[in-house]
Amino acid sequence: MGLIDIKNVTFEYFRRDENGDVEEMIEALRDISLEVKEGEFIAIVGQNGSGKSTLARQINALLLPGQGEVIVDGMDTRDEEWRLSIRQRAGMVFQNPDNQMVGNIVEEDIAFGPENLGVSTEQIWNRVEETLTATDMEEYRTQSPNQLSGGQKQRVAIAGVLAMEPKCIIFDEATAMLDPKGREKMIKLVKTLQEERGITVILITHHMDEVLYADKVFVMKQGKIMDSGTPEYIFSQRKLLEECGLEMPPLYQYLYFLLGQEIISIEEMKTVRTVKDLSRLLQKKYGKTAEKADTGMTAAPLADREIAAKQTQSDMVRKNVGKHTLTKGILLNHVSYSYNVGFAHERKVLQDISLGIDKGEFVAVIGHTGSGKSTLLQHLNGLYLPTAGNVYFNGRDIAEKDFPIKELRQKAGMVFQYPEYQLFAETVEQDVCFGPQNMDIPRVEAQKRAYEALAAVGLPDDIYDASPLQLSGGQKRRVAIAGVLAMRPEYLILDEPTAGLDPVSAKELLQMLRELQTGKGMAIVMVSHDMEEVAEYADRVVVLDQGKICMDCAVAEVFGQADLLERLGLSVPVGIKLLKDLDAAGISVDTNQCRMADICGELMKLQEA
Repeated sequence: MGLIDIKNVTFEYFRRDENGDVEEMIEALRDISLEVKEGEFIAIVGQNGSGKSTLARQINALLLPGQGEVIVDGMDTRDEEWRLSIRQRAGMVFQNPDNQMVGNIVEEDIAFGPENLGVSTEQIWNRVEETLTATDMEEYRTQSPNQLSGGQKQRVAIAGVLAMEPKCIIFDEATAMLDPKGREKMIKLVKTLQEERGITVILITHHMDEVLYADKVFVMKQGKIMDSGTPEYIFSQRKLLEECGLEMPPLYQYLYFLLGQEIISIEEMKTVRTVKDLSRLLQKKYGKTAEKADTGMTAAPLADREIAAKQTQSDMVRKNVGKHTLTKGILLNHVSYSYNVGFAHERKVLQDISLGIDKGEFVAVIGHTGSGKSTLLQHLNGLYLPTAGNVYFNGRDIAEKDFPIKELRQKAGMVFQYPEYQLFAETVEQDVCFGPQNMDIPRVEAQKRAYEALAAVGLPDDIYDASPLQLSGGQKRRVAIAGVLAMRPEYLILDEPTAGLDPVSAKELLQMLRELQTGKGMAIVMVSHDMEEVAEYADRVVVLDQGKICMDCAVAEVFGQADLLERLGLSVPVGIKLLKDLDAAGISVDTNQCRMADICGELMKLQEA
């Protein structure tokens, strides 16, 4: 028997109407059986609504099986006397960190778990120190969790579970809001805990590159386990992944394209684990070595390179600032913003931001966790007013007493980081109708707009009468977007719209945003930590660092500054890295290509040459 033994588990829940009567029975898990050995690293993947989170909650007895049994370290979860012991052994980090924040300040929140386990005071503070360092949150130890960004809250939640030192840690999309480097560091930390301390890891994720760290992967669909095996085995099952609404990591997508095969063997998969591996394969194929071609030039000293990078950076900011005027669109003019002004914990979040957004643009806002991205977005529709500087909409300062702020929020619709925070009505239809009706639009017209918006986000008719609070994470996000679209905005502002979505749902959502931009001329402003998404869909990128804009320019120019992005906790997409690697090796490719289809076109030219 393993540390966790799940046998023939079925779990059902009931959807009820406003009177509490049962409307529908939903089978979330169907005859699930799996075993997790002590010290294993397990990944669970599947579409939104496939049952992953429900399965995770069975493991630490937050949910109990309707049929079958769940045994954790020899204890049956149905036995009430063992549940506290089970939860001590199986710690869980939730997708939404607000669900597990309890302390007034960060260090108290992290200490809460071990304190309740009876750990000595000295050990508690040792663990707090260790986990603060491991999660890069030392400088925030005395801040209130409520003042942190979504990504920073996730780090605190992870630190709180690590401090309890459980036998098993369950991560339910716990890295969804982290910047690329933060996500990579967290996964490597978890892998180290597994290898050095023997901690069992269960990772639920939609980031397919994280799956590569696992020993074994389980693929779920509609409450069933469809297949399991090593990451290489699972990623060799292309049809299975498509059927389950999943995708391979970008690295393997390029490998499939380059080899031109429907099936790639597990051994072939194992030979390519990094961009360097893929680059060497291509260099070998075209008679080049992995070394950079000798150009007869030597690299400039580091200090000179840093000066040149800063100059380039300044040029990138100036390029777009000068394009915008006060007479049209949304303009931030030397905006600064601080929380808790006048108090001991006053904190400047934005510093001297100048930024213009015009109709029809697709702008991505990126930056490390806590760089000020969400705060910046909430200035675009007047949810926050600057503590210094001005925000203009079509030539008017939105801080003027007679400025029609309601009109601005109609024209600049906002979808928040956690969509469930803006869903409240009894049915999906009522929720989406709420905005238009509050604009004094007649009920019939409001319903027409609601149906059009729900169709635009790809939701079926049979969901209209469902409670929005009972939907999956991906469906909630779509309903939240539909509620904004029903007001027919000119600017659609989205904070991490694809966080927590499976790869196929994320792609469908982004394609929908692209269609709104190109078909209706709507401006899209999107915060994202997924650099592959940014490269694929954005036309312009704004990079924030510690509350300041450090780049504002075209996608290719931003990703051309790889060293700077690395220092900011960001990364360069796989395909762009591959082109730059080939270029450095003396193979002629256009390194300004950013979208996957265009990068594949460059690689195809090599094959045709």
